[in-house]
Formats: sequence, C-alpha cells, structure tokens
Amino acid sequence: MQFLRPVASLLVFLSISLGTAQAQENAGSSADAPGPASSVDLLLEVIEDDAARTELIERLRARDSAPAEASDEVIPDALTADTASAEDMSFVRQVALFTQQAAEDVVAFGARFWDQLMRAPEVLEGLSGGEIGVLVDTLWDLALVIAGTLAVFLVLRWFGKSVYANMSVSAREGGVVRTATLFVASALIDAVIVILAWGAGYALAVLALGDFGQIGIRQTLYLNAFLLVEMAKVAVRLVLSPSATSLRPLPIGDRAASYLASRINLIVGVVGYGQLLIVPIINSNISSAAGLAVSVLIAVAVLGFAIWLVLSNRKLVTDWLLGAPSVETDEALVARDGPAPEPQDRGRRSRGTLGFLARRWHWPALAYLLAMFVIVVLRPGDAMFQTFLASGQVLVVGLLGFAASGFISRALVKGVILPPGVSGRVPLLQGRLNAFVPKVLIVLRGVIFLAVVLLALNAIGLIDLRAWMVSQFGLRLTGMILSVSLVLLVSFGIWLALTSWVDYRLNPEFGKVATAREQTLLTLLRNAATIALVVITLMFVLSEIGLDIGPLLASAGVLGLAIGFGAQKMVQDIITGIFIQFENAMNVGDVVTVGGVTGTVERLTIRSVSLRDLQGVFHIIPFSSVDMVSNYMRDYGYFVCDMGVAYREDIEEAKQAMLDAFAELKGDPAQADGILDEIEWFGVNSFGDSAVMLRARIKCVPGRQWGIGRAYNGVLKKVFDARNIEIPFPHQTIYFGESKAGETQSVKVDIEKPTATA
Repeated sequence: MQFLRPVASLLVFLSISLGTAQAQENAGSSADAPGPASSVDLLLEVIEDDAARTELIERLRARDSAPAEASDEVIPDALTADTASAEDMSFVRQVALFTQQAAEDVVAFGARFWDQLMRAPEVLEGLSGGEIGVLVDTLWDLALVIAGTLAVFLVLRWFGKSVYANMSVSAREGGVVRTATLFVASALIDAVIVILAWGAGYALAVLALGDFGQIGIRQTLYLNAFLLVEMAKVAVRLVLSPSATSLRPLPIGDRAASYLASRINLIVGVVGYGQLLIVPIINSNISSAAGLAVSVLIAVAVLGFAIWLVLSNRKLVTDWLLGAPSVETDEALVARDGPAPEPQDRGRRSRGTLGFLARRWHWPALAYLLAMFVIVVLRPGDAMFQTFLASGQVLVVGLLGFAASGFISRALVKGVILPPGVSGRVPLLQGRLNAFVPKVLIVLRGVIFLAVVLLALNAIGLIDLRAWMVSQFGLRLTGMILSVSLVLLVSFGIWLALTSWVDYRLNPEFGKVATAREQTLLTLLRNAATIALVVITLMFVLSEIGLDIGPLLASAGVLGLAIGFGAQKMVQDIITGIFIQFENAMNVGDVVTVGGVTGTVERLTIRSVSLRDLQGVFHIIPFSSVDMVSNYMRDYGYFVCDMGVAYREDIEEAKQAMLDAFAELKGDPAQADGILDEIEWFGVNSFGDSAVMLRARIKCVPGRQWGIGRAYNGVLKKVFDARNIEIPFPHQTIYFGESKAGETQSVKVDIEKPTATA
C-alpha cells in the first residue's frame, strides 16, 4: 500500500487547490456570472496561474518531506476503500459478496416473476368476442383455395404412398447404399408433392378466383402457411416413415410410427396455421391485443395436449427405451432389425443408468413443457412464438439425431460384408473391420448426441453456436478435433492397408506361396510396423492437441537409455533376435534345437522364440539364452540307419538286404516323394558287444527324414526276417553257482515227448 500514498497525497492536494481556486473565483464573480466551472476548467486555471501553481508545488514538496504518520492522516477513508484491489479482499468476503448479490438477484427475479404471473390473465382481456365471426368469414373466403389445394395434395399423396410402399420393398431386398438412396428419394418426392400442391393453390387463386392475375392477402397467408406447415410435416414423415417400414430410421413398429406421426403433425398444424394464418388475420381485423390472446390460447392448448401425450404414453416409451417387446412390434420390424433383445439384456438395461433414465424420461419432458407454459404466460407475443419455433427446432434436431443413429445402426448391425473376391484374397480383412464396428458405433452415436445437444442449446438460445464456432477458441478446438480425427483415420487406413497386404502375401491361394522365412519376416514386419505406427500416431495427436513433443522425445530418449541400462537382458534379447532373423537361423514351422530344447517353432518375436516339443509342451525361450541354433529343416535332411547284425552273418548279404529294403521303400508312393537321392552305404561302422554295426543313410526332404526312417526300419525288419538274417538282441545266461571243489549243482530237466497220434 505504500505506492498508493503519493498518489493519494497528490489527489488530496489537487482537491485543496481546486477548492481554493474555486473559492477565489466565487468571491470575485458577480451575481450575473454563469454557473460553477467544471473540475477540468478549475485545474487548467490552477496550472495557468503562476502563484497558484507555485503554492501547489510548495505544498507537494512539504507533503513529500512530512513524516509517514502525517501522510497517513490526510488520506481519506473513502479513498483507501476505493483504491483497494480485489486481491486484498479475503476469500470469505468475496464469497459473502457473491452470495449476497446472488440472493438479491434471486429475490428480485422472484418478485418480477410473481408480478408478471399476477398480470398474466390480463392478456385474455384483449378478446372482444368477435373473433369467431372473423374466423368463419375467413374460412368462407378461403374455402375454394383450401379445397383445391387439399384436393391436389391428397391425390398426389395417394399416388405417393404406393411409390413409398414399392420403395420399402426395394430397400428391404437391397443393401445400405440402395436404402440410403431410396431414403433421400422418398424425401424429395414428398417435398415435390407439397410444392406442386402449393403451386396449384396459387394458380387457382390467381387465375380462377377473383380478378384475373390478382390474389388476396388472406389467400397468400394461407398458401404460405400451407407450404411451411406441410414442409415441416415432410420432415416428420421423413423420420417416422409411417408408410415405408424399411425406410424408417427409428426402430419402431408401423402402428407406433403412425401414432407419433399423426400426433406430431397435429401439433405442427395447429401451431403453424394458428400463428401463420389465424393470428395475423385477427391482428388485422380486430386488434393486436386480440391476436395476442388467440396466440396464447393456441399455445396453452398445444402444451396441454403435449402434456397429455407424455403422461398417457410414458410406460410405452419406457418399454421401448429398455428394448422390451410390446404390441407395437410387428413382423416387418423384426424382419428388418432382428428379434427383440433377450430377457437378460433387458434386465441389464433396466438395472443400470439407462434403466433409471428410461423409467423417468417423462420428468424432464414435463419440466420442459411446464417451462414452456411459464414462458407463454409471462412472455406472450413474439417471444412466445420464438420459443415455440426453438422448441420445434429442438424436436426436429432430436428426431434427425435419432434417425441418423438408427440408420447407422441398421447399416452396421450386420457388420461389413466384403465382396467374395476381396474376402478370398484377404480373408482376415472382413473380421478385422467388423471388430471395429462396435467401437465405430459408439463413437458415431456420441458425436450425434453431442451435435444434437449443441444444436438444441443453440436453438433455445442458451448458447450462440455460430459465434462460438468463429471465435478463436472455437476455431482452435474444432481444428484440433478435425486434425486429430484425420490423423487417426489416416493411421487406421495405413494400418489396415499394411495388415491386409501381409495377409494377402501369406495367403497360399493367391499369388506366390510365401516361404517360411517370408512368413516369419512379414509377421515381424506387421508387428513392428504396428508398434511404430502407434507411437508416431500418438506423437502427432499430442502435437495437434497442443503439447510440445520436443521435451517428450528428449524424455523418451533419456528414459530409453535408463531402461537400456536397467534391462540389459531385454536389450540383449532384442539384439540377438535381430541378428538371428537377419541370418535366417530359423522360421516358423522349423524343427530346431534351441537352448537344449527340441521342438517345432510356433512363434517368433523380436525377443523370444516359442517351441512345442514332441510331448506337446510349449516352451518360450528368450534369445539371450540362445548360444546355438540347430535347424533340422535347411535344404535337406538325412536319416542315418545303424543296423546291427550277428557276428555269424555275412556282411555282403546284409548289405544287399539293406539295399533291397530301400528299393522296396522307394516303390511306396507315400514315401517316394520324400526321398531325394539313392541310399548311401558306409559299411561296417563299429563292432559291438553282440553285433556288427552297419551304417547307411537316406537323403530326404527336410522334415520328412523321421517318417521315412521309421518306414525304412519297418521294411528292413521284414526283409531280414525273410532272409533269416539275425538281428542280435541281449542274451541272458543263468548261473547256478559252484562249490570250492568246482562242482556245480545238479539240475533235473524233464523233457516231454510228444504223443503219437493214431
């Protein structure tokens, strides 16, 4: 507060000086002088007068050299209070001032509201009693125009309904594109019917009624009201489609659609013709007060009818929101959208937040209608009409939102169905796309809901959506949302194209069959590219949001270095895995020995290999523990046969038997395609305890050597048995022991002699 003291002193001395100058001016002025001079004039006089200016300077210097206590004494309390800033005020005082202002505003609003409510019946005092006669005269004057316009309209509508029915059948048998096309075509046909009937009414009024080429103001009012009201009904019929089940975006039956369409069209007709035709006629023929009273009566009648609709249909709407079957469900709706939800699904809906809102949907609806009633009573006239117009816009926006959500749900409920040619080439693409369908539905429904809420708030005047969109914050937010959406969409497209290309290359039915190495590398490419794409997309999204990714990248580098030191084993796994893949040490499907485990490679990642051994055990071996890879599937394989024969057997005879067994094996079609070359004879390999070991080997297709070896062993056993070549096996000698004298125990052997047969 010290910096305020010189300023306060200056203001005080200026006030004193101005006061002195004013007193001198008043003493020297005559009675016929003009009124007192302004503060600016007095200040100019003090500055221009040398004596007054000198006195002011001396006083300021004396004030500056005076003690602080004296300086404090001349500062008025009001000046201190006025110069106090908001920061110097305590939080409790700020809250007290805010609540004080809020309470006073609430009381003032309540008083104004009660006063206006008490004066609300005065609106009806404008009725003079002649309104009915004016309306009857108006209807009589407009009878021919109304009859001609409605006749043309009803005839065209009768033809249009048959066209809508055919469109519904065509949409039921067609796909999404045909349904969307027919949906738009039906809306255009309905709008053209209204325009043709409106044009026919104008032609009738101008050419056939009254003076040729002239039209009365009442006829113009009616025809314009007809066009606006019927176009609004076109929007209602577009959403509810009471005559075309398959073109209806909302999941409701035909009876429910007809019921809603008739009630909403009745409200639209009463409000539209009342405000656009009856009220202007009453204003011009009786008085604006009478027109205002009629407008209020129309609004009260419509609101009462709407409240009755809400109360009488609250249970049916609750059942529809919860998905419960009702009498309104028809076979066409079931055929179009499928059967009703299962009881357990409905139970989950009824117990959650949706169930709570569905059972109490009429509360906000009644609150809104009561608020509309208060507005009608307190603010009749243009404000009331604007409120009704805004309510109509909210209704249209809500129905269009429901329609868009229903149309999207119907289009995606069965998933994405690709052409047979595309599905054959990329068999996993359809499943991959359909995996995203539920997520896309959730996002689209959220976007539609947000758009409906914003448009509804803009319609009722709570927000100015256009001003917000063109503001700096709105432009930045919408640009950010569009940019992020575009980045995500492009990233998803790149990922989908990459994975689809990998699937196509791995599909053996089209193009060149991928080798085992290509399968492994393509799989690793897909995984690595997916990770890289996710990281890059995340960086782009953070950048579009407004975050500076430079520090993030630097932090990621430091974090990566720290992780590298702390997870050396993982780094070793990755580096070793990279070199193993570059050297083509093994691929998926190979039979290898890694880390002391032999099995078939089922999965290869950048840091580990997964094997399944002969017993079906699944092993995951990190590459850091791999010091040698033994691959049994490179180029070819050998079956090495070590056959033992008795010492008494002839080696050449045994060799010939092994060659003959190989010839017999090659004659087997099931084994011949796996043999790459003739049998290689190595000869006598070793002398065992009871057998002479003969060695030969057969060159086979890689992976077939074990099966061919088992088949060869079977054929060789059969040939040896046929040629009485002994295959030694362990013999057991029974030892009965002996005494020190060298005598053994006697053994009695009974030999049974065969009996002679007669």
